[in-house]
This record gives sequence, C-alpha cells and structure tokens, in this order.
Amino acid sequence: MEFSLTHEQEMLVSSVRSFVEKELQPHEFAVDRADEVPPALAASIRKKSIELGLYAFNMPESVGGAGLDYLSQALVERELGRTSWALHVFVARPSKILMACKGEQIERYLKPSVRGDRVDCFALTEPGAGSDAMGIRTRAVRDGDHYVINGSKHFISHAETADFVILFAVTGEEERRGRTRKLVTCFLIDKDTPGMTVRRGPHCTSLRGYHQSEIFLTDCRVHVSQILGEEHHGFDLASEWLTAGRVMVAANNIGRAQRAFEMAAEWAATRQQFGKRIGDFQGTSFKLADMATEIRAAELVTFYTADKLDKGTMTDGDAALAKLLATETLGRVTDHAVQIYGGMGLMDELPIERFWRDARIERIWEGTSEIQRHILSKEIMRQYS
Repeated sequence: MEFSLTHEQEMLVSSVRSFVEKELQPHEFAVDRADEVPPALAASIRKKSIELGLYAFNMPESVGGAGLDYLSQALVERELGRTSWALHVFVARPSKILMACKGEQIERYLKPSVRGDRVDCFALTEPGAGSDAMGIRTRAVRDGDHYVINGSKHFISHAETADFVILFAVTGEEERRGRTRKLVTCFLIDKDTPGMTVRRGPHCTSLRGYHQSEIFLTDCRVHVSQILGEEHHGFDLASEWLTAGRVMVAANNIGRAQRAFEMAAEWAATRQQFGKRIGDFQGTSFKLADMATEIRAAELVTFYTADKLDKGTMTDGDAALAKLLATETLGRVTDHAVQIYGGMGLMDELPIERFWRDARIERIWEGTSEIQRHILSKEIMRQYS
C-alpha cells in the first residue's frame, strides 16, 4: 500500500480540519454543558456541510453523494473525530444500507437522505439483545399486504431527530443443522407511523448532546413495499453495514486520540514543576512516547484496512482488528492525558475530562471489544482448521 496521500486527499484533510476547527469546536463546551445541540446550530452545521460538499460524503455519486473511496472517507472521519459526535453527526453520513433501496424507496428514502432533506436512524439493538443481535425479539407478522410489528428497541442513536427508522424484526424461523434460527427482515418505517413511539433514553455519561432513544412498537402496520432488501435477509444487509462502519469508527477514534495527545504534549512542554517542564521527567515523557506510538500504529492499521475495503479484500477480522486497536488506543491515550494534566485533567474548564468520558463508549458500541476479539480469533483459528 502507498501510504502517501494524493494532492486531492491532502486538500480534503485540510478543508475538513478547517471546518471542524471553525464551525464545530467552538460549540463543544456549551453543547456538553447543556446536553443539547440547539436546532438552529444543527441546521447551520448541516447547511454549511452541504455547501462544502461534505454532506453524505460516504454515498456514491450515482445517488448524489460525494463518491469518496473508503480511504478518503477514513481521512474525513479522522478529522471529524477531532470534535464531539454531538456536533459532527450533522455532517451526516446516511446509512449505507440505504443503497439497498429500490423502486419508489429511492425517491422516498435514499435520495432525500443524501440531499439532507430526511434523516435516518438504525434500530437493531434491544434491551435483551445487544452483542447477541440474533437475540432480538421484536416480531413482524404478515397480515395481507402489511406486517404488524410489536416490540421495542433501545440505544438508538439520534432517533429523536430522525425522520424514519431502519428497523429489524423477526419475520420467521428456519431449521438449520438441528437448530432453530431466526429469520430477520429490515423495514423502512416513517416516524409518524401509527403504533410507533420514540422517546429519549436514559442520560449517558459519554457524548452529551448526542442522544440515544427508545422505540416502542405496538401493532404498528407497515406495508410490504417498505421492506428494505429481501424478506428474511435483513442480517445480510446489517452485517455489511456494520463491518464497514467499524473501520470508520476506528478512524474517528484516531482523530480524537490525536487531539488529546497534542493537548497533553503542549501541556507537558509548558507546565513547570520542580523547576523543570513536566515533559522532561521520564514518567511523563514515556507516556507521550507510548501515546504517539499507539496512535501511529492504530492509524496505519485503520488506513490499511480502509484500503483493503476499497480493493474488496477486507475481511471481518480486518475490520474487527482496526476497531479494537483504535478504540482501546483512544482509551489509553485519554487516560494518559488526564494523568499528565493532573488535577486539571478532571476539571470541566478543559476538554480533557470530556475526551476521557467520551472515549469510554467507543469500546462498547458498534460491537464491544470482546466481540471484536471473538471475530478476529475465529478468523485466525479458521486458518488452522
């Protein structure tokens, strides 16, 4: 792999970093304090990202997106990672799973999402089915040309501001190798559909201002035309979306780790104790060396994985490795940053404590670190079967 960036990629990185520093970072403190992004600010970010050509950068040109390759997408995600999810979510990346839209779904859901006219949310997780996605219990029962859906979802990001839900429900069962296996179907459901209720979930320590919601479905009737993809093949779509998404989560984490590192290094270079810069003490300088090493390693692995994704050679294990390494690196880097800052690292006058809080969720969502290790270890063992 060629690790140098093209001129176009360098310009892209510069443009996105400038946008983040000017349009997003100045609002971090207020959003974190209020646990809310004012609607006017959200609209402004969305408008400016559309004008800059950043909106829907993950979608192909054929449907109106920026058409960036995966490596370039990872570069954008790294720069967006230098600010809060609560803010950079409005530089929207519509769910790539919407590329499975067909017929009238394209004009109703796909293209409006790319233009910024409609916003989606992805609803798979349930109270009894987190890491065990096959454990979902929300069920859709066929009734003529409709499905009647009952069940609930939770930990659904920005569902309160979404216009429609990409929702997964059990639609049948099959016997396979002596075991009963659930068949799952994906549905596109407008949020004003009777029988579906969305409410704010419990307040989270991480990512204040970026809310998660609960969705309740009671005899919610959905027409068969709103099936995304094929009936009973919802997990085929979900697996494809989740796997690629893990690479972008890794890239996002690298940007946040780099920002925390830069702030810690500057503090170490200016903070005086015992007549010396604290960065001159081995206890601090070695932390900085470890932080720089881990960030560089995670970045190279992530970009290498994104390149494999572009070439069609990435495996589930590759994506798991990138997500595992980057998220755990972020956790260690932010913890070291707090230690270098000392007591000030935990004061809300500085963003370090927020970086530390926000880092914790990254090892949980989009598949826990334990799930990533499980995927990777299974792939390793298959080579010796």
